Amino acid sequence: MRSPFLKNARWKKGVYLIPNLLTTGNLFSGLFAILAIFNANYVMAAIAILVALVFDVLDGKSARLMNSTSQFGVEYDSLADLVSFGVAPGLLIYSWALSDRGMLGSAVMFAFVAFGALRLARYNVKGANAESKYFTGLPIPAAASVLATLVIFDHHMLRMGAEVKPVLVLIITLTLAFLMVSTIKYRSFKDLKLRDGRHFNYLVWAVLTLMLVVAQPQLMLFVIAACYAVSGVVGQSMNLFGTALGKRGRPRLEADNPIGETKE
Repeated sequence: MRSPFLKNARWKKGVYLIPNLLTTGNLFSGLFAILAIFNANYVMAAIAILVALVFDVLDGKSARLMNSTSQFGVEYDSLADLVSFGVAPGLLIYSWALSDRGMLGSAVMFAFVAFGALRLARYNVKGANAESKYFTGLPIPAAASVLATLVIFDHHMLRMGAEVKPVLVLIITLTLAFLMVSTIKYRSFKDLKLRDGRHFNYLVWAVLTLMLVVAQPQLMLFVIAACYAVSGVVGQSMNLFGTALGKRGRPRLEADNPIGETKE
């Protein structure tokens, strides 16, 4: 008869194995993307980066659902993310659009990879104390998704010219790099709970989103990625605008009643 303790220990090993296998799938997809870039197959590289994103999401979800998070898993996940969402997208945009820009193109590629590494390091240091509802700075997988979906969108629909593409990619890449190391808050969706009575609404939105993605995947994937990248900036701007309006309103109220008399 086997010991229950032995069974529990083997089950624990299996639980910890699943998230790390998914992280390995993330790393493999990133390396596959780099190989595709060497062969000038940019669309395939972009798709591989998006596949890495799927593995990264499943990795985090499985670790939280199975309560199998560990420091080893956190570090391994960060190393895989740096390859799949830092080095691979950096090489992709350089080879696809910036190679003719000389040192400027190399500098922009380095900025994206370096800022992505800084973003991951900051998350590892402050992740335990950070708000679960929000990320500080644009997550590196989201930044990589914008670049990957832009490549797919351009290949199938946009068709940017040789003069426009390098300039636009330079601006987008630098913007994403600075958003990653900014203090702008981005919704993490880790605390998303399906409340009673709202399941039907969530289902409707999910079906509508899926319908749009299936109808125009090249366009809608880029729109979704870009909207998330912009959402933090819009939210921060609205908060600053609301704070400014609040500060303007207070002096007016005090001026109306300078001596503190009560009005009947």
